[in-house]
Amino acid sequence: MLEKKRKSKLLLHICCVGCGVAIMKELKGDYQLTLYFYNPNIFPKEEYNKRLMEAKRIASELGLDLIAEDYNHKSWLKLVRGYEKDPERGERCRICYKDRLKQTAAKAKELGFDSFTTTLTVSPHKDAKAIITLGNDLVNKYSLKFLDQDFKKQDGFKKACALSKELNLYRQEYCGCEFSMK
Repeated sequence: MLEKKRKSKLLLHICCVGCGVAIMKELKGDYQLTLYFYNPNIFPKEEYNKRLMEAKRIASELGLDLIAEDYNHKSWLKLVRGYEKDPERGERCRICYKDRLKQTAAKAKELGFDSFTTTLTVSPHKDAKAIITLGNDLVNKYSLKFLDQDFKKQDGFKKACALSKELNLYRQEYCGCEFSMK
């Protein structure tokens, strides 16, 4: 009898489902996929709750597990103190990417995942190169693999928008933090 090869366990950090749903569908076939919602940057709390509810809805529809961390915006504000006026894709954003990737890697390690990644690279507003570098920097510390894929390539963002519209998903008007609302 042939043994079925075990799929690699991947923890996928998600910020907003509108951008991430196409990635989830893509990765679901190749990995034992679990979604991870850790986004203390999102402001206000009502916005956080909208995004979390959409994540729960899509996780249920796709038959995926979802891990959601508690909302702790105050801790995030401490991390970015002094960088509030930075432009989008500046140092404040890199601090934010690093925090979310580090937490994702730590959770992946804690729960016995093989690898981790994030949907953040699908957005044209995010610095995919910086995100990939930060993710790869965590590989040795956590003894995990990082799926270093720029998901916006090959019309990834366009596909995400189309699928989001088709599924009637909530799409926000800004990145997430109060400093990006401008």
